[in-house]
Amino acid sequence: MFFHPLDYLIIVAFILSLWAQFRVKGTFNKWTRVHASSGLTGAEAARRMLDANGLYDVPVEPVEGSLTDHYDPSHRVVRLSEPVYYETSISAISVACHEVGHAIQHKLSYPMLSFRHFMFPAVNFASGIAPFLIMAGLFFQQFNFLLGIGIIFFSAAVAFQLVTLPVEFNASNRAKELMISQGFIRNDEKKGVAKVLNAAALTYVAAALISLLQLLKYIMIFNNRRD
Repeated sequence: MFFHPLDYLIIVAFILSLWAQFRVKGTFNKWTRVHASSGLTGAEAARRMLDANGLYDVPVEPVEGSLTDHYDPSHRVVRLSEPVYYETSISAISVACHEVGHAIQHKLSYPMLSFRHFMFPAVNFASGIAPFLIMAGLFFQQFNFLLGIGIIFFSAAVAFQLVTLPVEFNASNRAKELMISQGFIRNDEKKGVAKVLNAAALTYVAAALISLLQLLKYIMIFNNRRD
């Protein structure tokens, strides 16, 4: 009943997403076994990078789990998973410096990050209600208007994911540049850093692609019902 030709592409994108998640874990684990020449732990690299950018008041804290690293803008704190916080590997300092990249964006009021923060409350509400409206609209064709409203809400969530892409790529680019300039890695270690950060970025690209295709599918169903 709900099958649509775009589902083929959505399935392909979903497989890409699974592969991206598998790749980021595999890449992280591979470069975890390669120690950085600087001998810095992820926590030490993050602290030095923060201080070099005048962010002395932003703490670096360990958090449980694997790949749970993030920058919390509301509390202005960099949280690193324990494998990243304590290890001296290429993976550890790459991820740590990427998260500091977000802290630097916050300090500089990077436009896309500011826009994402502005969007978040509305997107949080929209993403919670959109699935119910869309399902109701799909099941009950006489209530096609619910599908239309659901599409509007879902569009906000998709826009949020698309805005996230330049935020993530920009943070990685900042990390790569500063890691070299501050001596956290040598030139011959750039390859490992790029592989770790690019693998992580691919997960965001795959997630955004799935959402974008789903949105297009719902729009096409909505328009076909109106004809």
